[in-house]
Amino acid sequence: MIVTKTFSFPCFRLNQIARSGQCFRMLPLETGGYSVISSGRYLEVREDLSTKPNKEAVVSFTCEEKDLDFWLHYFDLDTDYQIFLDSIRSEDSYLRTAGTVGYGIRILRQDLWEMIITFILSQQKTIPAIRQAVELLSLRYGTPIKSFESDESPEASLSVRQACPTVYAFPTPEQLSQASLEDLQSLKLGYRAKYIVKITQDVCTGAFDLPLLLSMDYSHSLDYVKQFYGIGEKVANCICLFGLHHIDAFPVDTWIQKILMAEYFPRHPRRYKKLPKSRLYEAMIADHFSCYQGYAGVMQQYIFYYERERMGKAGQL
Repeated sequence: MIVTKTFSFPCFRLNQIARSGQCFRMLPLETGGYSVISSGRYLEVREDLSTKPNKEAVVSFTCEEKDLDFWLHYFDLDTDYQIFLDSIRSEDSYLRTAGTVGYGIRILRQDLWEMIITFILSQQKTIPAIRQAVELLSLRYGTPIKSFESDESPEASLSVRQACPTVYAFPTPEQLSQASLEDLQSLKLGYRAKYIVKITQDVCTGAFDLPLLLSMDYSHSLDYVKQFYGIGEKVANCICLFGLHHIDAFPVDTWIQKILMAEYFPRHPRRYKKLPKSRLYEAMIADHFSCYQGYAGVMQQYIFYYERERMGKAGQL
């Protein structure tokens, strides 16, 4: 049975979460709000946009009644993000501003397998291209899920989910194993296709043990996933942060590199100039974010969102 339930949440803004670069299956609905797909479940979620900034958000969830607890957990609503915001050091004016701007971001509790594939294929791709690739994989190989909003005939554009009466779950490892290298390359995945084929084989044979990975702490998880083909430091940290909810993970992409160089390098230029590039970003993160032990990844999301918002890029997410 489909139900609609309304709640009030602090430190919560749907548009900030959707535009923070962590989720690629949270898409705008024509009638307002967002549709979300995760772990074979479908949600339509809407926020009262009249709520004043920094006040509790009034949010309505429309989903199968049996899935409501799943979606409340998905948005990490048991975690007090105000504690994270209050802990930002007063002398770090850049981070304080980023936290003020992105105060409604939460680290979603997403499906591990989906995040592994998503961030493998994210390499050297724009966020719209990542989203399109995820939708295509789901359409081609995933299980159909009935949406709530539209009963119209599908349109030509695969990127407009609400135009299609049926949406699709992300494919399981077994479903994705049906795709050949040539099949994946035809979806414009390029060199990433071979990574996806190999990681899917490894998961299906048990060489990549997902249950074991779920039992590991951040440090061991990071070391474990980096053993596998196509997973480097940045992708491994994305998997840890967004797929395992190790919120101490701090992925460093080109945006984070730019932020660190612009905002944090000038604070200790002499010391940083002596470091090789392979150690530079690690040193700056240790100097300026280790004080947020256990949740540095939340700070990473604040600065990522703030910088893209400031540069006019967040709206392209």
